[in-house]
Amino acid sequence: MNNTLIKGLQVVELLAHSDTPQSLTDIANRLGLAKSNVHRLLIALSELKYVIRDEGSGRYNASIKLWELGSAVLGKLDLKRHAEHWMSTLKDQTGETVHLSVLDRDEVVYVHKIESDNPIRAYTQIGGRVPAYCVATGKAMLAYRSAETLQRVTASLVQITPATIAQPKRFLQEIEKIRKQGYAVNRGEWREGVYGVAAPILDGSGQVIAALGLSGPSTRFRATQIKQFAEKLGRATEGITQSLGGHAALPTLAHVTRRMVAAKP
Repeated sequence: MNNTLIKGLQVVELLAHSDTPQSLTDIANRLGLAKSNVHRLLIALSELKYVIRDEGSGRYNASIKLWELGSAVLGKLDLKRHAEHWMSTLKDQTGETVHLSVLDRDEVVYVHKIESDNPIRAYTQIGGRVPAYCVATGKAMLAYRSAETLQRVTASLVQITPATIAQPKRFLQEIEKIRKQGYAVNRGEWREGVYGVAAPILDGSGQVIAALGLSGPSTRFRATQIKQFAEKLGRATEGITQSLGGHAALPTLAHVTRRMVAAKP
């Protein structure tokens, strides 16, 4: 195999999975390569737009081109294929718009959706991006990210609507609540009057790779409806997780449905 190609791909993978930008020295040390070799690889990858160099810090990040490549083959991936049935079921059960989202650093990217038939609904666009901290699918995924990632997110919180959780301490309390209950709620934090509920999806290795969410006007997302939506989302995300090779969903998700059913009179 071509050693240069292998090393270049190793650099791309390292940057893609890093929570923070990496210096040339960091990359060389982590991969066990000479800095001169890494420097040549980074120049080539930058020219091809796979890597971005921050001029201020001199550190490197993977670029959006990786997401663009992924989007080009998204229809062939198991994630969308396995989610389709559950998304259709959720839309029929709830009447609300259903989103499948992934996390690109600190932003949510909508990779698939099934639109509500209701004339009053939340409007989003496949491929659209929003700050992860103020939508339900984003918070559902951030809840299972590293402390380093959460620290970076809380350092850049911005008040977008009056409901946006822009205080670091309060946001971390929200994250802890999501971990305990197994789902996230957006109460008009991105767009006023638009609510959402979401739960994470795991792959076969137990990593949170996506989130499934429902969104619509606040008038249809009262406390009772939110609990019912969360129950249905828990079943759907557990089903998708298992179809992707996961043995079970997160502990909180695995039991959320049973807890809710048991709590009913």
